[in-house]
Amino acid sequence: MRDVPIRDDMIRLGQFLKLADLVDDGSESHQVIADGSVTVNGRPELRRGRQLARGDVVAVGGRSARVA
Repeated sequence: MRDVPIRDDMIRLGQFLKLADLVDDGSESHQVIADGSVTVNGRPELRRGRQLARGDVVAVGGRSARVA
């Protein structure tokens, strides 16, 4: 797992997936979220607009990143 720093206090899940290089683009983030392939703190997440805060862990396809 790697830490990915963000500028503000919160970031949306779709944006974080791209920032953390867990997906290549916005359409891929939409697809993996809709497929139920994304977890936040170990729980499946289907909302692309989910707000993430520092310390949240996002995983997709066996890779994970923590909001730092």
